[in-house]
Amino acid sequence: MEAKAEKKVSSKFIFFFGSFGGILFGYDIGVMTGALPFLKTDWALTNASLIGWVTSSVMFGAIFGAAIAGQLADKLGRRRMILMSSLIFAIGSILCGFSPNGGTYYLIGMRIFLGLAVGAASALVPAYMSEMAPARLRGSLSGINQTMIVSGMLISYVVDFVLKDLPGNLSWRLMLGLASVPAFILFFGVLKLPESPRFLIKTGKLDEARTVLSYVRKPEDIEPEVESIQKTAETEESNLEKTSWATLFNGKYRYLVIAGVGVAAFQQFQGANAIFYYIPLIVEKATGNAASSALMWPIIQGVLLVLGSLLYIVIAEKFNRRTLLTMGGTVMALSFLLPAIINKLVPNASPMMIVVFLSIYVAFYSFTWAPLTWVLVGEIFPLAVRGRASGLASSFNWIGSWAVGLIFPIMTAAMSQEAVFAVFGVICVFGVLFIRFCVPETRGHSLEEIEARGTNHGKSKEATNND
Repeated sequence: MEAKAEKKVSSKFIFFFGSFGGILFGYDIGVMTGALPFLKTDWALTNASLIGWVTSSVMFGAIFGAAIAGQLADKLGRRRMILMSSLIFAIGSILCGFSPNGGTYYLIGMRIFLGLAVGAASALVPAYMSEMAPARLRGSLSGINQTMIVSGMLISYVVDFVLKDLPGNLSWRLMLGLASVPAFILFFGVLKLPESPRFLIKTGKLDEARTVLSYVRKPEDIEPEVESIQKTAETEESNLEKTSWATLFNGKYRYLVIAGVGVAAFQQFQGANAIFYYIPLIVEKATGNAASSALMWPIIQGVLLVLGSLLYIVIAEKFNRRTLLTMGGTVMALSFLLPAIINKLVPNASPMMIVVFLSIYVAFYSFTWAPLTWVLVGEIFPLAVRGRASGLASSFNWIGSWAVGLIFPIMTAAMSQEAVFAVFGVICVFGVLFIRFCVPETRGHSLEEIEARGTNHGKSKEATNND
């Protein structure tokens, strides 16, 4: 099932379907935003904890899917695991659509199963894209993954809006079940994709790796890259290290692993998905209007996300990673903190003020933390532990996503929305500090250069000071 020399695969096809997995988990991140108001009415859901679990159960499954996929990808290959994930996603989406009436726990279980595929895609797609992309284009091409994610979210918001006038029982079922369509598209597209050249070289398939590189590199760049990857792989093998979870945090790899995992965790604990999962309910609480009548707001958020992801592709190689993350995190923090401050100073301020600030948050998040997290996760980890470390980073990302989705309804039931978002604003501040002190600059460096500089961090502080 590997790439054959006589079959030329275009680079555009590779990069499009290599990142198409983002559509899948983007759709499922967003679809419950519109489905939840109808599901709550249909099943008379009022318990805040159950509402949180129905919403966040996909993210709970994704925690384990990301970790498992990261390990299996090192043994079976990135491509084969993406194929398996697309099938699980298709089956899980259909089963969600056929949930029995009142079957809250069944739906939670099926969404956890579906989450295995969502988490796997989140770990596999950045790794595959970064290993296929040349260093000079890696930021832009890996940013396509984020465009796919937010496009999937926007598609789900539009589908929710189109289906909202159907009978309540039918509308939310179709919203959930239609996620199987992009899953099948991904499956048939990935059938024609080649395996990652780094995985092929790591498993001794040098000729196949050269063939794959010929699809995405200039002829004169192929052999030097093969030699560079091979040298890195041989160096790791000569150390006779059998990678385990403990290996990730030994002195050699600790710095880069903490940097990548930390960025992935902060992206979610900063609270972005509280907006994406619950914006109709946020508007309902602010205005008093029914959440089911506020389904235009998710579309507005989705448009901002897509436009921001396209902006990132344009500017990706013009600004350092750390510069964009610092700027984005600072504005995000202010967007969460200012409503609470203004509400204290001007108690009669418009309740829609918080929605305006949330839109500013989304706009800056969309071209900084949203795409750059996955770019860094795809490029920062050493080859010997890349699959396992990518899985760990994605798992922490999904832990944050699950926690935010689960506790946000509970928090807003106990305190004002301004206070809840102020808590997330403080976390954004810590995220900026983490970027400044714990994350190296990676723009313009090959994966092998990043690895060499990171593993030598104990001898040189260049990596943390290069901005």
